[in-house]
Amino acid sequence: MVSESRILPQCIQAYASNIAGFGMEVTYKDEYKDSSESSAAAAEFTKVTKFINCLSYDAPIKKVFEEFVKSIESYGIGYLEVVRNLSGEIVEVLNIRDVPSISKTYRSKAQLVPFNYNTIYGDRITRQKRFIKYRQQSDSAPVYYKEFGDPRFLDKDTGEYSTGKKIKLQKRANEIIEYRLGDLPYGEPRWIGQVLGIDGSRRAESLNNNYFRRGRHTPLLISVQNGTLTDDCYEKLKEYMRDIEGEKGEHGFILLEFETKEKEVQSAFGDEKEAPPAVQIKDMGAVLQKDELFQDYQENNRKSVQSAFNLPDIYVGYTTDFNRATAQVAQEITEQQVFIPKREALSYIVNDRLLNDLGLKYTQVKFSGPDTSNPDDIIAAFTAATNAGGTTPNMGKAMYYKLIGENYENFPDEYGNTPLAILQINSQEAFDANFDANLTKTIEKAADKHDDDIVVFLKDVRKAVAALAEKVMENEG
Repeated sequence: MVSESRILPQCIQAYASNIAGFGMEVTYKDEYKDSSESSAAAAEFTKVTKFINCLSYDAPIKKVFEEFVKSIESYGIGYLEVVRNLSGEIVEVLNIRDVPSISKTYRSKAQLVPFNYNTIYGDRITRQKRFIKYRQQSDSAPVYYKEFGDPRFLDKDTGEYSTGKKIKLQKRANEIIEYRLGDLPYGEPRWIGQVLGIDGSRRAESLNNNYFRRGRHTPLLISVQNGTLTDDCYEKLKEYMRDIEGEKGEHGFILLEFETKEKEVQSAFGDEKEAPPAVQIKDMGAVLQKDELFQDYQENNRKSVQSAFNLPDIYVGYTTDFNRATAQVAQEITEQQVFIPKREALSYIVNDRLLNDLGLKYTQVKFSGPDTSNPDDIIAAFTAATNAGGTTPNMGKAMYYKLIGENYENFPDEYGNTPLAILQINSQEAFDANFDANLTKTIEKAADKHDDDIVVFLKDVRKAVAALAEKVMENEG
């Protein structure tokens, strides 16, 4: 149904691209953001970065999670295969694309097994859980997997747990992390309520396609009065109508031959002769289908499917009714209501499942998202803050280089982190002090040369400047 739908592939691709398509980033936890310069935090940051970048060999790790999201949205459930080395360390993560080939046991019938778990507070505790096992059945022999975190050894060929002795590495079953939508054992697609509409749209498309290929109505009517087609002509006509499809019908013609069916009397003496048949060919083009059928029906079904995904038109390629303002609002709302919560849910799998054995304290992994900030709003807010004297040179530099998308270095702390209003006051005070000192020296030099007129003039200038400064201060007050 996904491959033959006119809207499901776009919705699923939008989820994959916006949830995992922007990549993954390693960040410091909120409570340890100031610890980035410590050696322990820096070492952990480097360790996690290498771990994430080496989880996939055939494609970037974000591509693996994109395929994982596609499986979840297509089937209602997705599976990640986790591969460990001989030391028990995770070395690779793969997405299992053939989702329907996976089956699993009942959790309620499994036995409780103790396992170790690292909490977010750094404590290592022991819990118990009923682990299930999985089986992938394809054309070849079945392959078994165990649930992620199960400390027992499972034979991937027989599906049996080891009893007392370890299984060789090449026969150990890999682990599976599942993510499903809904409460059913194998999940449920979020578009399950739109199945009838999706199937109806597919059938409407098939009906239209058949019409454009073969025609749906009789194109013309041949009406014969007082005559009948010869048997040979009738067969030729049927063959012509059957083969008219495609290039065979171009510039073709047909010859109709009729036989007289009745005779008419010409005189009172009973002379008879055959009456010619009357043939009429009527064009029935007026009843032909001029355009595809069920357009409103298919359009309504498309909107219903999008509503199941909570996606606006712009995310699936329908952009006729959007402008910059409405597109910005649509992106912000969709990010807040749809993609951010789903990125956080996917981040849980990475941080609390895959990275749990590492016992991380300072760092975490997040799925990146687009920058939804509006440059006009940022500039307006920055201007208001600048007028109030609350911004610093480093703030202005950061905003500018973020808009142009280039890297930068901050100004020195003493200057770069001082509010602009204070810098202006300090600059004015420094100017006033230098001006008064220079004017005093000039007056002293003029007095030594006995230039009394210049001395008097410069003193008047100093008094005027002082009076003007005092007046400005009063006005500002």
